[in-house]
Amino acid sequence: MADAAQPFDQRDGFIWFDGAFTPWADAKVHVLTHGLHYASAVFEGERAYGGVIFKMREHNQRLIDSGKLLGFDIPYTVEEIDRACVETLAKQGFEDAYVRPIAWRGSEMMGVAAQNNTIHLAIAVWQWPSYFDPAERLKGIRIDLAEWRRPDPRTAPSKAKATGLYMICTLSKHAAERKGYADALMLDWRGQVAECTGANVFFVKDGKLHTPTPDCFLDGITRRTVIGLAKARGIEVIERAILPEELSSFEECFICGTAAEVTPVSEIAQWRFTVGEITKTLMNDYAAAVRPPAKTAEVAAA
Repeated sequence: MADAAQPFDQRDGFIWFDGAFTPWADAKVHVLTHGLHYASAVFEGERAYGGVIFKMREHNQRLIDSGKLLGFDIPYTVEEIDRACVETLAKQGFEDAYVRPIAWRGSEMMGVAAQNNTIHLAIAVWQWPSYFDPAERLKGIRIDLAEWRRPDPRTAPSKAKATGLYMICTLSKHAAERKGYADALMLDWRGQVAECTGANVFFVKDGKLHTPTPDCFLDGITRRTVIGLAKARGIEVIERAILPEELSSFEECFICGTAAEVTPVSEIAQWRFTVGEITKTLMNDYAAAVRPPAKTAEVAAA
């Protein structure tokens, strides 16, 4: 396993790059690539468990759809991207790993307009055990309230997993970490609860799940998975506008995403939560859901 502190441009292995495997250190783009200067890039975060990439087709279809929202067509079908992800995972020799496809406009033209730039696609795979400190995650992470807000969807393509939309996420997470928090909760332009910097948020009250309506941020694939798991347990899920002043009325809180998986929250700014039974149940249900059937059976038998 690579050292977590090892720079990402100095790791070992191969990256799938425009249809061929390239040695990791040689997977480079020009400094004048359009995606770097104008954020004309889209990406996905996927996880493999036991050698199987969880909901890979949904992720890779969203990648293609995100490109279309940014005005470009990725020159590969979803089936070809699926196959490339599987091959890259195998090439790296990992079973449990993170998978990052990214597509971007190249460097033929430099300027706001770049209609004819080549669209590139790369896929990297690395081992990334836990997005948050494992000990902190078990007792519930601490989250700050972000200064930056998710924008009005009339000002940005909020349904795309586009790199430019993460600029305010990085700013918010850095500010939170400087104050000793693990992450930040972002409101939207209306002042309603939206999401964390890279994960959706859920709250528990009177045995029911409450979660913001994703009308200006991604309706995450993990989010939809958790909603399905909750409903299978008979837990009512209420999607609605949530105001910050309501946070004191909730008993439990957790966030979820491909990187975060299901992570309990003990604190958001001045609000406190317990790591309760619904959160623990959905953590366990999600952990079981992502494992391939054979691996799940092996864990149960152990």
